[in-house]
Order: sequence, then structure tokens, then C-alpha cells
Amino acid sequence: SIYIFVLMENFVVSALKYRPNSFETVVGQKSITKTLENAIQNNQLPQAMLFCGPRGVGKTTCARILAKQINDDNKSSDFSYNIFELDAASNNGVDDIRNLIDQVRIPPQTGNYKVYIIDEVHMLSGQAFNAFLKTLEEPPKYAIFILATTEKHKVIPTILSRCQIYDFKKISSLDIKNHLETIAKKENILYDDESLYLIANKSDGALRDALSIFDRLVNFTDGKITKELAYKNLNILDHNVYFKTFEQIVKNDITNCLLLFNNVIEQGFSGQHFIDGLCLHFRDLLISKNSASQVLLEQNENLKIKYINQSKIKDSNFIINAINLAEDCSYRYKNSKNQRLLTEICLMKLCSIENIELKKKIKILSSEEITYKKSKETIQIPVEKIEKIEKIEKIEKIENKNISGLSISSLKAKKNIENLNAENENKIILSVNSDLIFNQTLLEKSWNKFHEKLLNKGRKNLASILAIAKPEILEENEISYTLTNETNKIEL
Repeated sequence: SIYIFVLMENFVVSALKYRPNSFETVVGQKSITKTLENAIQNNQLPQAMLFCGPRGVGKTTCARILAKQINDDNKSSDFSYNIFELDAASNNGVDDIRNLIDQVRIPPQTGNYKVYIIDEVHMLSGQAFNAFLKTLEEPPKYAIFILATTEKHKVIPTILSRCQIYDFKKISSLDIKNHLETIAKKENILYDDESLYLIANKSDGALRDALSIFDRLVNFTDGKITKELAYKNLNILDHNVYFKTFEQIVKNDITNCLLLFNNVIEQGFSGQHFIDGLCLHFRDLLISKNSASQVLLEQNENLKIKYINQSKIKDSNFIINAINLAEDCSYRYKNSKNQRLLTEICLMKLCSIENIELKKKIKILSSEEITYKKSKETIQIPVEKIEKIEKIEKIEKIENKNISGLSISSLKAKKNIENLNAENENKIILSVNSDLIFNQTLLEKSWNKFHEKLLNKGRKNLASILAIAKPEILEENEISYTLTNETNKIEL
């Protein structure tokens, strides 16, 4: 028998292979690394520090770099430095802290400092925290403590008050994308920009997660990462789905919108996944409307252009209404007994936004400054028309005048005023109607008269339909009238 042994090179994950070894190579935490560098140079480094922030943003990495730099005076790569790490998640008892305190009493044999890094410090028990307090408050001159946690609110106040706190932020998608691009070039991996942005957005600001996803995609795509394969492997809906959904919403096309959603379900995505992605799509459309806020779009250039172009189709109010409807659906999704129906109803409402929007407020024109719009210009009403309007106002004042007594002369006076009012009112309407554009006030007045006319003729069904809402003048001499159901629409 012949045995062949193949020696395989040990694979090192990117998160370890490309772990920063100096403050200059730390990604996305420039303000913190600059502060620590200045503290070392000015010899103003505190003896107790708390590094807090989300996972995978560089807390432990910065702690190790700091420990190395404060000891490595000769900048020698083989210089031995003192660093002790304690994982408080598994060593959270009071005995573990007492052992650490015993080590602190021994001065360093080489180097200037002994650095103690306690990871996930919020996991320490109450007794362990109390045992650690005195040492943390008055440590030996050679001891420096760096505590790291993802949940600062769980660290007791007495510990917080003894530490200088450094808040690490989530790393931006652009910084993560640029870092992945650098690694891809070093490893001779083919990629496109959109796929790297997808990885960056999926990682939610955690560089370690992004590197893990990157390694997975390299294996899945055999070193040729494309956006199609990235969408498939990362279980992310293609952005084009949301662009198409918005197009159907704008067209009020309920049927095709529901068919599109059905296709998404058949691909294995949940309604929650779809509606949450739609919320983000509306958000990106809203910030795309303003050139100042477009910097918040963390997408590649091609997608940015698509967002900017689609955002011009509808105004901000429309998009805000869409966000409210989608967000409400997302909030109620988990507790819904029929989640698919809830999502479909939301899509129906989104396709009907224009029909359920609040009516625009009617502007009331004053007699002193009556204007009308013609060819996008505002034109003042001629003086003769204003004089006629003033005549009506005088007649209204006479009408409001109290005529005392029940004599025949008093009754005749009242009747004459009513006839005069009616006669002059008709004349003014005809006169104004011949020169002025038909306005909202005149429309409602005519609508109400027509309603009364129908009632007098006994056409109560049609009259009741006309009383449901108020008509509204649109551009190009069109009248809009919103009904509550299809039956009324057919009847009208």
C-alpha cells in the first residue's frame, strides 16, 4: 500500500490575518486612536480606562496596541511586554478577581507597565466588582487597567466613576467597504463595488462581522464576488425589487404590486424581511431628494443615481406617508395572526395613498386683494369688479340691519332687500364668471345648488352620493371627487 500525505497550509481568517497592529491601521476610530496616541506622547495616560461600544469595532484590538506601545520604548518587534487578558464572561467570580489582584502586586520584570485587559467586564458579579474597586481606585504606578464592554449600562456606577471612558462607534459602511477593497486586492480576489457595499451594510458597523462574511463569500464564489451571488448568499432582497415596488405604488397598480410580493414570498423571504427593506428604501428616497442629505446614502454610485432619479417622481409628503404606513405594518407584523394579509393590506394602502390623503385647505380670498391664476401669473382684478363686490357688501350690511315692527311697510322692506340681494348676487356671479377662472368657492356653491336641485327632482340616491365629500379643483380644469367605495363610483 502506498500512502500519500498532503500537507495543507493552515487557513487564517481575514479577521485575524488583517488585525491592526498599530493605531494607524485601525479602521473607523480616528478620534479615539488620536486621543490615545497623544496621551502616550504627553505621558498623560490614565491608569483605568473603559472601552465601550458595539461588537467588532476594535475595542480589544486598541487595548492590545496600547499595551504594546506604552512598553515598547525601543520600538523593537521582538520586545517582550507585559499584558494579561481576562475574559470576564467565563471568569466572573470574586476568586478570579482576587487572583488578578495578587498578580498586580508583582512589578513588571521587563518593560515599564503591566497592562490588564478585562473583556466583557459587565459580566462580573456584584461581589467581584466590589473586590476590584479598591485596586482600580489606587493601583500601583506600573499597573494600567483597560476594561472592555458592549453593555456600558450594566457596569456599576462606582466602576464607571473610576475610569476614563472611551465610546467606540459603529464603523461606517464606506470605511468597511474601502477596507474590504484593500484586502480583496491583496488576495487577488475579483469583486464589484455593489457586492462590497452589501457586505458592509449587512455587517451593521462591525468590521469583524464584515470580514467573516467576506471570507464566506470568497469560498461561495470561488474568489469572484458578484452582486448577484452576494444577494443570493447573504439572503438579501435585490434593490431592484424595491425600485419596482415603488413604481407600482406610484402607478396605483395594486394587482402587480401584490404579484411582485407573492414572487418575493416564493423566493423564501418573509413578509417582515420585505416590509423592513421597503421602509429603508423609502428612507433612502427621502434623503435623496435633498443634495445636502444625499451624503447619508451609503450605496455605490450607480444605486445613488437610481435613488436620486426615483425620488423626483413624488414629493416628500407622499414618501413620508409611505414610510408611516410601512413602519406601522412592520410594528404590527409579529403580533398579527395573518401576517401575509397584513402585508398585502399595507401594499394596497400604499397604492392608494393619493386617494386617502387629507384634502387641501381651501384658500379664502379677501375682497381687498382678490387674485386669480392664469398662465402661472397672478393678475389683479380690475377696479370695476372690486366696486361691484363692494356693492354686495353694502347690501349685506343693509340685510343685517334690524327692521322693527310687524307692519306691512316693514315686511315689504324685508322682501325688497331679499329680492335685491338675489338680483345683485346673480349679476355679480355672471359678471365674475365671465372674467375670472372658476375657483373652489364657486365650485362648492354650484355643487350644493345642484345637490338641492336633485333632491327637488326626487333623485335622492345621486344627491346623497354628492353629499359624501367636497369636490376639489385640480390643475388643467379638472375636478377631483373622492368616494368611499366602488358602488358609489359606478352609480355616479
